[in-house]
Amino acid sequence: QVQLVESGGGLVQPGGSLRLSCAASGSISSISAMGWHRQARGKQRELVATITRTGSTNYGDSVKGRFTISRDSAKNTVYLQMNSLKPEDTAVYYCYARRLGPDSWGQGTQVTVSS
Repeated sequence: QVQLVESGGGLVQPGGSLRLSCAASGSISSISAMGWHRQARGKQRELVATITRTGSTNYGDSVKGRFTISRDSAKNTVYLQMNSLKPEDTAVYYCYARRLGPDSWGQGTQVTVSS
């Protein structure tokens, strides 16, 4: 079992920055990758970014060049640094962990980009 807790969401103006955190606990050794998906109102959930145990990263096209995913293995935490935010980035951001067994998902944190 893996538990995920997100934090760092909030309201920010266009062009601003925000950093999300996701702390994992439980069966950490079973995790092969962690990352973030997001879901805007009325839209499908989409990939934002992932990072594997070896440090390989992958980004959705809409955030590439603006968002950076990183990790602190000692804290079992992944981060999503979001820069140059746009109104279309407004969504609930969900942390997830891929593992041998069912994937784990956090409760989500709201990010709103508005002037």
